[in-house]
Amino acid sequence: MTDLHTSPTLHAIDTPGAPAAIGPYSQAVAVAPFVYVSGQLPLDPATGEMAGPTVADETAQSLRNAAAILAAAGSGLDRVVKTTVLLADMTDFADVNAVYAEFFRGPVLPARATYAVAGLPKGARVEIEMVAVI
Repeated sequence: MTDLHTSPTLHAIDTPGAPAAIGPYSQAVAVAPFVYVSGQLPLDPATGEMAGPTVADETAQSLRNAAAILAAAGSGLDRVVKTTVLLADMTDFADVNAVYAEFFRGPVLPARATYAVAGLPKGARVEIEMVAVI
């Protein structure tokens, strides 16, 4: 019988290639065989400034941040199984999709949910989280 109180080893992922968490959470947590990437805002990791001026610029930066975290965990965008996209305005859906399609290509695309939210931290227009296989 499996001991339900024995938990798998959790590893916090932290890389300077993505912005530091802006709260009490990790950039990502790896627990084999998955890595769970926290929602990535479109912040430039070098400056801490918001990417812009367009939602396409913000989307690309959020995805670059997530890709850097995945790389630090020993994974990559080609190993993503699920994403969640949060939008401050659903009218940005097509622009976000166009950039998203540049980052995710191939015969098996990640499962995805997209939600409109009342607001995002730091006034961002997009935030993207993901789960990938290590």
